[in-house]
Amino acid sequence: IFYWLFFSPNISIESKKIDFYIKTNTSFDQLLENIKPYIKSKKSFELASKFKKFNKNIKPGKYIISKSMGNNQLINSLRVNNIPIKVTFNNLERIEDLASVISKQLEVDSLFLINQLLNKDFLKTNGFNIDNALSMYIPNSYQLFWNTNPASFQKRMHKEYMKFWNLKRTSRAKEINLTPLQVSVLASIVKKESAIKEERPFIAGVYLNRLKKKIKLQADPTVIYSIKQKEKNFNKIIKRVFFRDLNIDSKYNTYKYFGLPPGPICMPDITSIDAVLNYKKHDYLFFVANPKRQGYHSFSKSLKEHNYYRRIYLNWLRKRD
Repeated sequence: IFYWLFFSPNISIESKKIDFYIKTNTSFDQLLENIKPYIKSKKSFELASKFKKFNKNIKPGKYIISKSMGNNQLINSLRVNNIPIKVTFNNLERIEDLASVISKQLEVDSLFLINQLLNKDFLKTNGFNIDNALSMYIPNSYQLFWNTNPASFQKRMHKEYMKFWNLKRTSRAKEINLTPLQVSVLASIVKKESAIKEERPFIAGVYLNRLKKKIKLQADPTVIYSIKQKEKNFNKIIKRVFFRDLNIDSKYNTYKYFGLPPGPICMPDITSIDAVLNYKKHDYLFFVANPKRQGYHSFSKSLKEHNYYRRIYLNWLRKRD
Protein backbone atom coordinates (compact mmCIF):
# COMPACT_ATOMS: atom_id res chain seq x y z
CA ILE A 1 0.00 0.00 0.00
CA PHE A 2 2.88 2.37 0.83
CA TYR A 3 4.52 1.67 -2.55
CA TRP A 4 1.22 2.15 -4.39
CA LEU A 5 0.56 5.42 -2.57
CA PHE A 6 3.97 7.03 -3.17
CA PHE A 7 6.07 5.21 -5.79
CA SER A 8 3.81 3.35 -8.19
CA PRO A 9 3.54 5.28 -11.53
CA ASN A 10 0.39 7.37 -11.36
CA ILE A 11 0.58 9.40 -14.57
CA SER A 12 -1.81 8.85 -17.46
CA ILE A 13 -0.46 10.69 -20.50
CA GLU A 14 0.41 9.53 -24.02
CA SER A 15 3.63 11.50 -24.45
CA LYS A 16 6.74 11.17 -22.26
CA LYS A 17 6.05 14.47 -20.52
CA ILE A 18 3.73 17.48 -20.56
CA ASP A 19 3.76 21.05 -19.26
CA PHE A 20 1.47 21.67 -16.31
CA TYR A 21 0.58 25.17 -15.08
CA ILE A 22 -0.64 26.14 -11.63
CA LYS A 23 -2.22 29.58 -11.43
CA THR A 24 -1.69 31.97 -8.53
CA ASN A 25 -4.06 31.36 -5.57
CA THR A 26 -5.07 27.92 -6.82
CA SER A 27 -6.74 25.92 -4.05
CA PHE A 28 -5.98 22.23 -3.48
CA ASP A 29 -9.46 21.28 -4.70
CA GLN A 30 -8.87 23.26 -7.91
CA LEU A 31 -5.49 21.60 -8.33
CA LEU A 32 -7.10 18.16 -7.99
CA GLU A 33 -9.58 18.99 -10.76
CA ASN A 34 -6.87 20.41 -13.02
CA ILE A 35 -4.50 17.48 -12.60
CA LYS A 36 -7.21 14.80 -12.72
CA PRO A 37 -6.99 14.24 -16.52
CA TYR A 38 -3.27 13.42 -16.24
CA ILE A 39 -3.24 10.92 -13.34
CA LYS A 40 -4.56 7.37 -12.93
CA SER A 41 -5.71 7.66 -9.35
CA LYS A 42 -6.95 10.98 -8.04
CA LYS A 43 -7.53 9.41 -4.62
CA SER A 44 -3.96 8.20 -4.17
CA PHE A 45 -2.58 11.61 -5.22
CA GLU A 46 -4.91 13.33 -2.76
CA LEU A 47 -3.88 11.03 0.11
CA ALA A 48 -0.17 11.35 -0.67
CA SER A 49 -0.48 15.15 -0.92
CA LYS A 50 -2.15 15.37 2.51
CA PHE A 51 0.41 13.01 4.04
CA LYS A 52 3.24 15.24 2.71
CA LYS A 53 1.24 18.40 3.58
CA PHE A 54 1.41 19.53 -0.03
CA ASN A 55 -2.31 20.34 0.08
CA LYS A 56 -1.47 23.35 2.30
CA ASN A 57 1.44 24.62 0.21
CA ILE A 58 0.37 25.01 -3.42
CA LYS A 59 2.83 27.09 -5.43
CA PRO A 60 2.02 28.69 -8.80
CA GLY A 61 4.23 28.18 -11.82
CA LYS A 62 5.06 25.97 -14.77
CA TYR A 63 5.98 22.35 -14.03
CA ILE A 64 6.84 19.19 -15.96
CA ILE A 65 4.82 16.01 -15.49
CA SER A 66 6.67 12.88 -16.68
CA LYS A 67 5.02 9.59 -17.57
CA SER A 68 7.08 7.57 -15.09
CA MET A 69 6.29 9.69 -12.02
CA GLY A 70 4.77 8.32 -8.86
CA ASN A 71 2.92 10.56 -6.44
CA ASN A 72 6.02 11.19 -4.33
CA GLN A 73 8.08 12.40 -7.30
CA LEU A 74 5.17 14.37 -8.73
CA ILE A 75 4.50 16.17 -5.45
CA ASN A 76 8.18 16.94 -4.92
CA SER A 77 8.36 18.35 -8.43
CA LEU A 78 5.27 20.53 -7.94
CA ARG A 79 6.84 21.84 -4.75
CA VAL A 80 10.23 23.02 -5.99
CA ASN A 81 10.63 22.62 -9.76
CA ASN A 82 8.99 25.81 -11.04
CA ILE A 83 10.56 25.99 -14.50
CA PRO A 84 11.44 29.36 -16.06
CA ILE A 85 10.23 30.01 -19.58
CA LYS A 86 11.72 32.04 -22.42
CA VAL A 87 9.89 35.34 -22.82
CA THR A 88 10.50 37.20 -26.08
CA PHE A 89 9.39 40.60 -27.33
CA ASN A 90 10.42 42.92 -30.17
CA ASN A 91 9.12 45.17 -32.94
CA LEU A 92 6.43 46.90 -30.84
CA GLU A 93 5.15 50.47 -30.97
CA ARG A 94 3.57 51.10 -27.57
CA ILE A 95 3.51 49.98 -23.95
CA GLU A 96 0.03 48.58 -24.64
CA ASP A 97 1.50 46.32 -27.34
CA LEU A 98 4.20 45.12 -24.96
CA ALA A 99 1.63 44.29 -22.28
CA SER A 100 -0.42 42.33 -24.80
CA VAL A 101 2.58 40.29 -25.96
CA ILE A 102 3.79 39.56 -22.42
CA SER A 103 0.33 38.55 -21.19
CA LYS A 104 0.28 35.84 -23.86
CA GLN A 105 3.50 34.38 -22.46
CA LEU A 106 3.10 34.88 -18.70
CA GLU A 107 0.21 34.54 -16.26
CA VAL A 108 -0.11 38.32 -15.91
CA ASP A 109 -3.26 40.16 -17.00
CA SER A 110 -2.53 42.70 -19.75
CA LEU A 111 -4.56 45.51 -18.12
CA PHE A 112 -2.80 45.10 -14.76
CA LEU A 113 0.51 45.00 -16.61
CA ILE A 114 -0.23 48.24 -18.51
CA ASN A 115 -1.04 49.99 -15.25
CA GLN A 116 2.24 48.82 -13.73
CA LEU A 117 4.38 49.65 -16.77
CA LEU A 118 2.95 53.19 -16.71
CA ASN A 119 3.26 53.54 -12.94
CA LYS A 120 4.33 57.18 -12.54
CA ASP A 121 6.13 56.62 -9.24
CA PHE A 122 8.29 53.82 -10.65
CA LEU A 123 9.01 55.77 -13.84
CA LYS A 124 9.94 58.97 -12.00
CA THR A 125 12.16 57.11 -9.50
CA ASN A 126 14.09 55.50 -12.33
CA GLY A 127 14.37 58.52 -14.64
CA PHE A 128 11.56 57.79 -17.09
CA ASN A 129 8.14 59.24 -17.90
CA ILE A 130 5.03 58.05 -19.72
CA ASP A 131 6.31 59.30 -23.09
CA ASN A 132 9.63 57.42 -22.99
CA ALA A 133 8.65 54.43 -20.81
CA LEU A 134 9.02 52.07 -23.79
CA SER A 135 12.75 52.88 -23.91
CA MET A 136 13.32 50.75 -20.81
CA TYR A 137 12.49 47.50 -22.60
CA ILE A 138 15.37 46.08 -24.62
CA PRO A 139 14.06 43.60 -27.23
CA ASN A 140 15.46 40.17 -26.49
CA SER A 141 14.64 36.79 -24.96
CA TYR A 142 14.60 36.50 -21.17
CA GLN A 143 14.23 33.64 -18.72
CA LEU A 144 11.29 34.37 -16.39
CA PHE A 145 8.94 32.33 -14.24
CA TRP A 146 5.49 31.94 -15.76
CA ASN A 147 3.86 33.34 -12.60
CA THR A 148 6.01 36.51 -12.53
CA ASN A 149 3.79 39.41 -11.42
CA PRO A 150 3.68 42.85 -13.13
CA ALA A 151 5.89 44.63 -10.58
CA SER A 152 8.52 41.87 -10.67
CA PHE A 153 8.49 41.89 -14.47
CA GLN A 154 9.06 45.65 -14.54
CA LYS A 155 11.89 45.47 -12.00
CA ARG A 156 13.56 42.66 -13.95
CA MET A 157 13.35 44.65 -17.19
CA HIS A 158 14.86 47.70 -15.49
CA LYS A 159 17.71 45.51 -14.27
CA GLU A 160 18.25 44.30 -17.85
CA TYR A 161 18.12 47.90 -19.09
CA MET A 162 20.84 48.93 -16.64
CA LYS A 163 22.90 45.93 -17.67
CA PHE A 164 22.50 46.82 -21.35
CA TRP A 165 23.51 50.44 -20.79
CA ASN A 166 26.95 49.51 -19.54
CA LEU A 167 29.88 51.89 -19.18
CA LYS A 168 30.89 51.42 -22.80
CA ARG A 169 27.48 52.39 -24.20
CA THR A 170 26.84 55.24 -21.77
CA SER A 171 30.29 56.68 -22.46
CA ARG A 172 29.69 56.47 -26.20
CA ALA A 173 26.31 58.21 -25.82
CA LYS A 174 28.01 61.01 -23.91
CA GLU A 175 30.60 61.36 -26.70
CA ILE A 176 27.85 62.08 -29.24
CA ASN A 177 26.07 64.46 -26.81
CA LEU A 178 23.03 62.27 -26.25
CA THR A 179 21.57 60.60 -23.19
CA PRO A 180 20.68 56.89 -23.34
CA LEU A 181 17.01 57.88 -23.57
CA GLN A 182 17.72 60.22 -26.51
CA VAL A 183 19.71 57.45 -28.20
CA SER A 184 16.68 55.15 -27.88
CA VAL A 185 14.36 57.77 -29.36
CA LEU A 186 16.63 58.37 -32.35
CA ALA A 187 17.20 54.62 -32.74
CA SER A 188 13.43 54.09 -32.98
CA ILE A 189 13.31 56.48 -35.94
CA VAL A 190 16.34 54.84 -37.57
CA LYS A 191 14.72 51.42 -37.16
CA LYS A 192 11.52 52.58 -38.85
CA GLU A 193 13.47 54.21 -41.69
CA SER A 194 15.32 51.10 -42.80
CA ALA A 195 15.18 47.34 -42.39
CA ILE A 196 18.70 47.11 -43.84
CA LYS A 197 20.93 46.83 -40.78
CA GLU A 198 24.14 47.90 -42.54
CA GLU A 199 22.45 51.09 -43.76
CA ARG A 200 21.22 52.21 -40.35
CA PRO A 201 24.55 53.82 -39.24
CA PHE A 202 24.38 56.03 -42.39
CA ILE A 203 20.81 57.11 -41.57
CA ALA A 204 21.78 57.76 -37.95
CA GLY A 205 24.61 59.92 -39.27
CA VAL A 206 22.16 62.01 -41.31
CA TYR A 207 19.95 62.72 -38.32
CA LEU A 208 22.89 63.51 -36.06
CA ASN A 209 24.19 65.93 -38.71
CA ARG A 210 20.79 67.63 -38.78
CA LEU A 211 20.67 67.84 -34.98
CA LYS A 212 24.12 69.46 -34.92
CA LYS A 213 23.09 72.00 -37.56
CA LYS A 214 19.74 72.61 -35.79
CA ILE A 215 17.78 71.44 -38.84
CA LYS A 216 14.44 69.72 -38.32
CA LEU A 217 14.76 65.94 -38.59
CA GLN A 218 11.80 65.73 -40.99
CA ALA A 219 11.45 61.98 -40.50
CA ASP A 220 8.43 60.44 -42.21
CA PRO A 221 8.03 57.66 -39.58
CA THR A 222 7.36 60.33 -36.95
CA VAL A 223 4.51 61.68 -39.09
CA ILE A 224 3.07 58.20 -39.46
CA TYR A 225 3.23 57.74 -35.69
CA SER A 226 1.55 61.12 -35.19
CA ILE A 227 -1.32 60.15 -37.51
CA LYS A 228 -1.86 56.85 -35.72
CA GLN A 229 -1.74 58.55 -32.35
CA LYS A 230 -4.19 61.28 -33.39
CA GLU A 231 -6.63 58.76 -34.87
CA LYS A 232 -6.03 56.35 -31.95
CA ASN A 233 -5.52 53.56 -34.46
CA PHE A 234 -2.10 51.92 -34.31
CA ASN A 235 -3.31 49.08 -36.54
CA LYS A 236 -3.63 51.47 -39.46
CA ILE A 237 -1.26 50.76 -42.35
CA ILE A 238 0.21 53.93 -43.86
CA LYS A 239 2.38 53.31 -46.91
CA ARG A 240 3.03 56.89 -47.94
CA VAL A 241 3.21 60.32 -46.29
CA PHE A 242 1.58 63.22 -48.17
CA PHE A 243 2.24 66.97 -47.90
CA ARG A 244 -1.08 67.43 -46.09
CA ASP A 245 0.19 65.11 -43.34
CA LEU A 246 3.28 67.17 -42.57
CA ASN A 247 1.36 69.84 -40.67
CA ILE A 248 -0.30 67.54 -38.16
CA ASP A 249 0.09 69.14 -34.74
CA SER A 250 1.85 66.53 -32.67
CA LYS A 251 4.94 66.74 -30.49
CA TYR A 252 6.11 63.62 -32.34
CA ASN A 253 5.95 65.32 -35.76
CA THR A 254 9.55 66.21 -36.62
CA TYR A 255 8.42 68.20 -39.66
CA LYS A 256 6.70 70.63 -37.32
CA TYR A 257 8.97 70.63 -34.27
CA PHE A 258 12.75 70.81 -33.91
CA GLY A 259 14.80 68.15 -32.20
CA LEU A 260 13.88 64.68 -31.06
CA PRO A 261 10.34 63.57 -30.19
CA PRO A 262 9.56 63.18 -26.47
CA GLY A 263 9.71 59.41 -26.72
CA PRO A 264 10.40 56.50 -29.07
CA ILE A 265 8.00 55.86 -31.94
CA CYS A 266 8.63 52.13 -31.58
CA MET A 267 10.74 49.74 -29.56
CA PRO A 268 14.23 50.10 -31.07
CA ASP A 269 16.17 46.88 -31.39
CA ILE A 270 19.78 46.50 -30.28
CA THR A 271 21.18 46.92 -33.81
CA SER A 272 19.36 50.26 -34.16
CA ILE A 273 20.66 51.51 -30.81
CA ASP A 274 24.20 50.49 -31.69
CA ALA A 275 23.78 52.07 -35.13
CA VAL A 276 23.20 55.43 -33.43
CA LEU A 277 26.05 54.95 -30.98
CA ASN A 278 28.39 53.93 -33.81
CA TYR A 279 26.95 56.11 -36.54
CA LYS A 280 28.75 56.62 -39.84
CA LYS A 281 30.48 59.99 -40.02
CA HIS A 282 29.70 61.80 -43.30
CA ASP A 283 28.32 65.10 -44.64
CA TYR A 284 24.92 63.85 -45.80
CA LEU A 285 21.82 65.77 -44.73
CA PHE A 286 19.12 64.08 -46.83
CA PHE A 287 18.07 60.64 -48.02
CA VAL A 288 15.23 59.18 -50.02
CA ALA A 289 14.22 55.66 -51.05
CA ASN A 290 16.23 54.26 -53.96
CA PRO A 291 13.90 52.46 -56.44
CA LYS A 292 16.88 50.80 -58.13
CA ARG A 293 17.90 49.09 -54.88
CA GLN A 294 14.83 47.95 -52.99
CA GLY A 295 15.10 48.71 -49.28
CA TYR A 296 18.07 51.04 -49.71
CA HIS A 297 18.28 54.85 -49.91
CA SER A 298 20.04 57.53 -51.94
CA PHE A 299 21.95 59.99 -49.73
CA SER A 300 22.61 63.66 -50.52
CA LYS A 301 24.68 66.51 -49.15
CA SER A 302 22.62 69.31 -50.71
CA LEU A 303 18.93 70.00 -51.24
CA LYS A 304 19.50 70.23 -55.00
CA GLU A 305 20.98 66.75 -55.11
CA HIS A 306 18.25 65.44 -52.83
CA ASN A 307 15.50 66.84 -55.08
CA TYR A 308 17.10 65.05 -58.03
CA TYR A 309 16.91 61.68 -56.27
CA ARG A 310 13.46 62.53 -54.98
CA ARG A 311 12.14 63.12 -58.50
CA ILE A 312 13.48 59.72 -59.55
CA TYR A 313 11.63 58.12 -56.67
CA LEU A 314 8.37 60.00 -57.32
CA ASN A 315 8.48 59.10 -61.02
CA TRP A 316 8.93 55.48 -60.04
CA LEU A 317 5.88 55.73 -57.76
CA ARG A 318 3.76 57.26 -60.52
CA LYS A 319 4.69 54.51 -62.97
CA ARG A 320 3.54 52.00 -60.39
CA ASP A 321 0.30 53.99 -60.00
